[in-house]
Amino acid sequence: MASDPGLLRLMAGVRTVAAIGLTLAVLAVLGTDVTYMVAGAMTAMVGTFAIREKTVRGQALTLALGLPTALAAVSLGALLHSRVVAGDLFFIALIFGAVYSRRFGDRGTALGLIGFQVYFVSLFVNASVDQLPRLFGTLAIAFACSAVARFALVPETPQRVLGRLREAFRARLAQLVTAQTRLLDAPPEELDDVLDDLRRHTARLHEAALMIQGRLADGTRDETTAALVQRRVADAEVAAERLGMLLLNARSAERADTLTLHLPDAPVPATGKLLRREDEATATLRRDLGALHLMVARPADANRGTAVAHVRNRLLGYRDEERIPPGTTLAVQDVFRGIGEAARAVLGLRLALDGPQDESDDSPATTRSREEFDAEDVSITGAEKEAAEETADPAGLKRPTTRAAFQVAVGSALAIVGGEFLSSQRWYWAVLTCWVVFLNTASTGEIVVKGYRRLLGTVLGVVAGVALAGAVGNHTWLAFVLVLVCVFAMFFTAPLSYALMSFFVTAMLGLLYTLLNTYSFDVLVLRIEETALGAACGIIAAMLVLPVRTDSRTDELLATTLERLGDVVAAAVEQLSGGPAADLLDKARDLDTALDDLRASTQPLTHPITPLRERRQTARYLVALLETSAYHARSLAATAELVPYSKRVGADPRLGRAARRIAHNIDVLVAHVNDESTAGGVESGASIAAMLETDGLGVPAANTVTFRVLRHLQRLDEGITGLARPLGVPVGPRK
Repeated sequence: MASDPGLLRLMAGVRTVAAIGLTLAVLAVLGTDVTYMVAGAMTAMVGTFAIREKTVRGQALTLALGLPTALAAVSLGALLHSRVVAGDLFFIALIFGAVYSRRFGDRGTALGLIGFQVYFVSLFVNASVDQLPRLFGTLAIAFACSAVARFALVPETPQRVLGRLREAFRARLAQLVTAQTRLLDAPPEELDDVLDDLRRHTARLHEAALMIQGRLADGTRDETTAALVQRRVADAEVAAERLGMLLLNARSAERADTLTLHLPDAPVPATGKLLRREDEATATLRRDLGALHLMVARPADANRGTAVAHVRNRLLGYRDEERIPPGTTLAVQDVFRGIGEAARAVLGLRLALDGPQDESDDSPATTRSREEFDAEDVSITGAEKEAAEETADPAGLKRPTTRAAFQVAVGSALAIVGGEFLSSQRWYWAVLTCWVVFLNTASTGEIVVKGYRRLLGTVLGVVAGVALAGAVGNHTWLAFVLVLVCVFAMFFTAPLSYALMSFFVTAMLGLLYTLLNTYSFDVLVLRIEETALGAACGIIAAMLVLPVRTDSRTDELLATTLERLGDVVAAAVEQLSGGPAADLLDKARDLDTALDDLRASTQPLTHPITPLRERRQTARYLVALLETSAYHARSLAATAELVPYSKRVGADPRLGRAARRIAHNIDVLVAHVNDESTAGGVESGASIAAMLETDGLGVPAANTVTFRVLRHLQRLDEGITGLARPLGVPVGPRK
């Protein structure tokens, strides 16, 4: 559940295998020739994986439209079989249309993919006009079996997927608490490995939260329920990440930098003598982390007795200062407070996911937390969603789908010409590679990396294909069974590793060639050559036709991320200062989405094959700084959401003044990234907290919410200033 959130990969693999297996069974009962069985299996696979719509109705409609699209594609493939020039020109036009259709959303993408892939199937089985009646019947059976597999054998609904995603979030949260417990006891020589584990589990929890966010609209009954689940998930994520930071502080000789939790291979903070395994405080922390794990991992329907209620009451008691164990250092006391806040977030998560629970064993601290949740729920119910901000999409050749369509059309034309020189029969492998390297890519660097991964997976797959073809021999059904195994592995590994997916694709093709009696070692070697050619043609087209340089793409996403960071901070500070309520969590998730896009766009810069080491380190440092800033922004948003409904959190008008420098610095960075002329540079100077001392009221006392907010603002200020150096923006004192 934790390794495959929502079981999305498992369900995709099982559903596709079920569709192919059912198609083969029906065709075998009808006594169909092996050639048509291969065509049916490939069509069933395409008709299953191409559809990505979330609602059942949308999936059914797209599948119904997919059949006539597939029949038209195979008909044209058969009609143009002997007309080389006309066939090649139509193939290029089909490729252009298939890529351009992505602008029409999931349905357009699916129909374009079905049209292209089924035309490819007609080339693969050498379809001719006299075969069309039987091919029509085969394709109709394949689509019918795909529908049966999707809606009957392996049914999926948005509500069911969301339910599994929520359980995955719970499981990953429990794993993160376990990793934090290891941080408590790890000796200094093991801290590097423990921190790596902590970073990985923190990132996995964040990934699960974003996946839930993407499914809330379709998986919940109304907007109020969606907003409630969103808030509780965000609270739990922020509280868990903060607890990890507090534990790291308690293990360090001085306050640790938040960047340590986001920058891979960051130096381990100098360890102090704050925690000893035999200390009573350490034993209590270890016990309480175990209790927190119990709260997270134990679902409501598994509760028997009062064990969970007992530990919940004890942990929530740490929200009261008088319940903090005396005689401990301030850093250790902060950990206990963090455990109390994490327990509150877990209680809210349990209420949102499992519904109302028995309140008979509640302590006063638990009762107060429930009252706070009730007040927040009222605020959610009464809040009106802000209208979505309309952004003008690029037009003409600047539209990503249009640009990609021209690029892949030119690349495919080059691949056809080059592929014909390599083989007049297998040239389409080069075109297929050129097509796939453009899928889900947005810059030249991403296409280069994807082409490299496909070539690597193909080379290794050829080796496996040789071994499998030799083992199968003339055993037709054994070959089909192994094909199904490869198909499942292909879909199960696709989101994890493109190279691994390409490996299973090539191994599967070796088995298909064996079934068609066209297998030879030379054919698989030719596949490597055609793959290399297709990847090269794709890269050439991306570089010469309406190119999008990786630097330009990264700068665009960097500016977007900074702007959304500024939006979250500004809205959160305004609400914390007593301003009107805003939809902060949606703004925070928009920031997370932009940051994920930026992280993906920097992969070509951070990939191990990148020769520029300094550039790679700079890109990783920038992303880590932004992840750190996003964490503090999420924390501000989560705190601001409590105002004015909480009895413990009050507005402080002074915070608006304290955040002005951050807003100014973000504007300067955005202007610099967008190459806009701007005077001056990033301002630095006294700490955010020190800026409040000039009003005569002094800095708020430690452990107050205002003090915590100031600490987040201080870290944000440091992070934004830290971005100036690698971006080449001058830093100076405030004028």
